[in-house]
Amino acid sequence: MPAQPTSDGVARNAVVIIAVIAVGGALWLLRGILTQLALAVFLAVTIDGFSRVLEHRIPKFPKAAALPTAIVLTILVLIGVVWLIALQGAGFANQVTGYAPRLEGLVASTAHSVGIENVPSLSELIRRANPSQYAQDIAKQTQSILSDTFFVLIYLAFIIAARRGFRRKIVAMFPHNAERDEAIVIFQRIRNGVEQYLWVQTVTGLMIAVGSYICMAVVGLDNALFWAFLIFLASYIPIIGGVIGVALPPLFALVQFPTIIPAIIIFAVLQSVQFVVGNVIQPKMQGDSLNIDPVVVLLSLAFWGLVWGMPGMFLSTPLTVMAMIILAQFKGSHWIAVLLSSNGNPAGPHGRGALADEERSRPNARARAASKTIKKDSPEPRKPAS
Repeated sequence: MPAQPTSDGVARNAVVIIAVIAVGGALWLLRGILTQLALAVFLAVTIDGFSRVLEHRIPKFPKAAALPTAIVLTILVLIGVVWLIALQGAGFANQVTGYAPRLEGLVASTAHSVGIENVPSLSELIRRANPSQYAQDIAKQTQSILSDTFFVLIYLAFIIAARRGFRRKIVAMFPHNAERDEAIVIFQRIRNGVEQYLWVQTVTGLMIAVGSYICMAVVGLDNALFWAFLIFLASYIPIIGGVIGVALPPLFALVQFPTIIPAIIIFAVLQSVQFVVGNVIQPKMQGDSLNIDPVVVLLSLAFWGLVWGMPGMFLSTPLTVMAMIILAQFKGSHWIAVLLSSNGNPAGPHGRGALADEERSRPNARARAASKTIKKDSPEPRKPAS
C-alpha cells in the first residue's frame, strides 16, 4: 500500500482537529451572542414540536391555530415558572431567617466535635463576609439575565417569523432532489433528537420531583413545593443536575429538625428515586434515539459548561447530538462522529453518512458496469433494408 494515502489521512485528521479547536475558541469568544441564539433555536424547536403534537394528537384541531396556541402556551408556562420561583423564593427567604438559632447551634456543635473552640456567631460570620460588597455583582448578574432573556425572545420572534421561508431556502440551497432529501433527513434527525431529549428529561424530571415532594411533605420539610420545583429544573442538566438537586433538601432538614433522622430519611428516599429514574427508567425511555456514549455526555457537559456556562450545560446534550449528526456527513470528520456515538453508527440505520455514501456508490458502480456489459454483449439492431 503506498504511503501517500496514509500521509493524506494524517494531514486530513490534523486539519480536522485544528478546526475543532478553532471552532471551540470561536464559540467561547462569541458566547455572549451564540448562547442567546442557541436558546432561541431550542425554544423554537420546542414550540414547533408542541404545535405538531396539537395538530396530530388532538382530533379536529385547526392546523392554522396549532402554532399560535403552542406559542401562547409556552409563554404562559414560562411566566408560571417565573411566578412560582418568585413566590416560593420569597417564602423560602423568610423561612431561612428563622433557622438562624438552629444553624448557630449546629455549627457550634460541629466545631466542638472536631476540637474547635470559640466559634463565632452566625451574625459575626455574616459581618466578616461583608455581603454588601457582592451586592453590585448580584445586580449586574440580574441585569445580565434580564437582558439575555429579552434578546432570546427577540431571536425567537424572528426565527418563528422566518419559519415559513425555511423550505424555500432548502430548495434554493439544494436544487438536486438527492441532496435536498439528505439535508431534510439531517434536519429531521436533529429536530427529533432535541424533541426526544426534551420529552425524556421532562417526564423523568417530573417523576423525580413528584417522588421527592411526596417524601418531603410526609416528613414535614418546609417549602417542599419549592424544593421539588428546583429538583425538576435541575433535572434538565444531565448527570449532575438531578444529583445536586436532591442533595440540597437533606442539608436544610439538618437545620430545621432537632434530630438527624428526618435528614437521613429524605436523603435516602431522594437518592433512591434519583437512582431508579436516572439508571432504569430514563435509559429505557431514551433508547437509541440520541445514540450518544455516556462518557461523551459527561465530557460534553464539562466542555459546554466551560464554553457557555449554565446555558451550555443545559444545551450540552442537544448540541452534541447536532454536532455528531453533522460530523457524520463528511469523510474527514466521520471518525469523530463514530467516537461520539454509542453504537458506532452516528448516521443512524437510515442515515447518509460519509461511509454510507461510499457503500451506496459501490452497488451503483457495479450496476453501471453491468449495464455497459449488457449493452456491449447485446446484438446491434439491424439496419433497415433500403
